[in-house]
Amino acid sequence: MEISELLTFIKVAETASFSEAAEQLFVTQPAVSKRIAALEANLELKLFDRIGRQIQLTEAGQQLLPKAKKITAEIKDIKRSLTSQDEIISGELKMATSHHIGLHRLPNTLKQYQKDYPNVLIEIDFTQSEDAYQQVLKGDIEIAIITLSNEENPMIESIPIWSDPLVLVVGHEHVLAFNQHDFDMQIDIKDLASQPCVLPDQNTFTRQMVNKVLGNHGLKPNVRMSTNNFDTLTMLVSIGWGWSLLPSTLVNKNHKVLAAKDLILERRLGIIYHKQRTLSRSAAAMMALLKKEIQAT
Repeated sequence: MEISELLTFIKVAETASFSEAAEQLFVTQPAVSKRIAALEANLELKLFDRIGRQIQLTEAGQQLLPKAKKITAEIKDIKRSLTSQDEIISGELKMATSHHIGLHRLPNTLKQYQKDYPNVLIEIDFTQSEDAYQQVLKGDIEIAIITLSNEENPMIESIPIWSDPLVLVVGHEHVLAFNQHDFDMQIDIKDLASQPCVLPDQNTFTRQMVNKVLGNHGLKPNVRMSTNNFDTLTMLVSIGWGWSLLPSTLVNKNHKVLAAKDLILERRLGIIYHKQRTLSRSAAAMMALLKKEIQAT
């Protein structure tokens, strides 16, 4: 059994297409067919059903797929550890980050990284922090730079980099803006909960923080609209759709900053990686650059 056969099997299973797998592997379609045939012959099992133009995994193929992914991941880890002494850091770095962090925290770091390590090809998935977390947990990417979860996972190492206070804001025409004439005067959290708000979706770490604080007072947010795009939340607040909690970097002249008793929230932004994964030198270099941010703050 060859590693190329397992890699080809995984790619065909993921794409459900011999031709697309060939394109992504930069080989010919006959080469893909040959590798799959060799793997099936070696295992004495049929791995794919070919029904018309459709490709489907057989029961044996479904059982092999997670094992094949584990084997190929372990081989990649071996290669990384054996080549860790190379002088020049090169290769590919797969990472993910949230849209907000990518726009407001990472630009300088990415610019410096590309300058220091021009031989590294960075592939970044701009997604939600929660999705990036799952990608690291599944081993699909090496590192993620996200809003850190408040829940610990024995498989995930989390390194806080930035503190990200959430600021309570409304539009200047909002009723709460007129009720609070002095920043030192705090709004009652019950009055706040009764007013419509715009917040991230239920599955986000940020929303879970808000729900927990209000829940401690027996309250729930009166959500008018949910979206995970902070720039959209920023706009909705400015036009008076409700109050929200925004990162301080997004507060602008269209917002009235308020204070509410017992509603002081702060997110932790940082790096995560899988504890059982051997990180490449390119990933370690990115982490080293980001850790310098801790010293700068």
